[in-house]
Order: sequence, then C-alpha cells, then structure tokens
Amino acid sequence: MAGTNSERELIAEGPAIILVHPQLGENIGMVARAMANFGLAELRLVNPRDGWPSEKAISAASKADHVINAARVFASLEEAVADLNFVYATTARDRYGYKEVRSPVYAAETLRTRFRAGETTGILFGRERTGLTNEEIALADELVTFPVNPAFASLNLAQAVLLMSYEWMKTGVTSPNATAFQALPQRPAEKNELQGLFDHVEEALDSRGYFRPAAKKPKLIENLRSALTRPSFTGSEIQVLRGIISCLDRFTRESPRGAGAPAVNRTRNRRPKVARDEQ
Repeated sequence: MAGTNSERELIAEGPAIILVHPQLGENIGMVARAMANFGLAELRLVNPRDGWPSEKAISAASKADHVINAARVFASLEEAVADLNFVYATTARDRYGYKEVRSPVYAAETLRTRFRAGETTGILFGRERTGLTNEEIALADELVTFPVNPAFASLNLAQAVLLMSYEWMKTGVTSPNATAFQALPQRPAEKNELQGLFDHVEEALDSRGYFRPAAKKPKLIENLRSALTRPSFTGSEIQVLRGIISCLDRFTRESPRGAGAPAVNRTRNRRPKVARDEQ
C-alpha cells in the first residue's frame, strides 16, 4: 500500500479507542486504519453488532494488522473502561450536565500529559447512527466535541476517530510545523550557470527578432533577467530550462524530436531518383 514502510519505526501508543456497539465491520476496519495512521494501537470493542473477528473489518483496515489483531471485545462499557484512569467521551450534540466540554486540541494535549505521567486513558465513540447514550457518557470524565457545521454535525465513525487520532499525533511532534520527511537537498545554482541561462535565452530570442524595437532591447533584457533571477534556481533546474530552450531551438512542431532530421535537412543532400528503365 502506498505510504507504508515496514522498515521504519512503528508508533503504537497512546489512549485506547473504545467503540461502543459498533455496527459495521467495515467501519471498525476503517477506524483501525485511522488509528494506525497516527500512532494509536489499542482498540476496544463493546458488543460489536456483527460479531468478532470480522473479515470485513480486516479487509477495510488496509494492513493495519497490529491494531486489528490486538483488538479486545468487552460485554459492557463498564468492563471496557475499568482499568483506565481518565476517559473522554465524544459527542456532536448539546449536553446539559456537569461535565466539562473540551475541544479536540485541548483533549489531545490533556491525554498526552496524562500519558507521559504514566496514566492509562481512553476515548469513547458511540454508535454510527445515535452516538453515545447519557448513561454511557456518565462513565467518562469529560466530553470532547468537534468544531463542525452546526447544521450538519454528524461524522462517520472513522472520521471522528481520525480527527482525534490526528490531534493526538500532533501533540507528540517537536513543532507544529514539523513534517515526517523533507525534500531532498539541492545545490543552489552558481552565478556562472545563471549567466549561461541568460545568454542562452537571450540568443534564442534575439535570433527570432524578439527584441523589437531595437531601442527597447536593454529594457526587455533587464525585465527578462529579473524574471529569471526571481525563483532562486538550483543547478539541476538550470539544466532543465536550458534543455527546454535547446529543444525549442532545434525542433519544430512539424519536425519534433524523435522524428528524424528536420524536413529541410532530409532533402537537402538527397540525390534525385533515377527511373528504373534508365538504370
């Protein structure tokens, strides 16, 4: 699968993801995939409707085997959270109670702090259609809700898990601007390479009468050089550009590269045909 690399470190830590009465095996599999994407590995299932294990879940997990194979099934939510120190419950609906309601960013930071302190934590996600009941929410310490369109707040189960997993992963990076990989380093072009590009472009344009009227040539060259110095080219980029100019300079639409010599050259030195009866 694109993006997977078994030779790199596999991150598998953080809060348990607890699905309460999930209905479809496919959704469980997509949840496992979302967890694996962002370093979560502990999946707990409370009475999955279609039973467990599930071939559909395994297929939808797209190689998140370490999550699927370690998933645990519980008969009740009470059993699923019994060993945890702190639990968030996710909801998209207004709840009138005494529990604090947190944003995903705040919740993820709290979970990271507790994780570093050695506490066990979890996040509850409810049924695909109806979410969590008030009785189930009562077992959580705090609520977390997503900043969604208030007129269309329903999230797919895997989407909700993905959002929380993403926020969890962000709390573990050294900088909010950090990325998993960088572009390969490139050698900046030297001034003599840039001058060669100037000369190449100017000669190609001059031979085609671009710099007209002649009085405006110095200004046109100045503008051209300003445009070419703006991007801060690398050495390889200079080579690409000069290759393009050479191709345009040598070949035409009628005689493209790979079609043999241009037509004018193919006939220039060709001997006239001799009729067979003259041979």
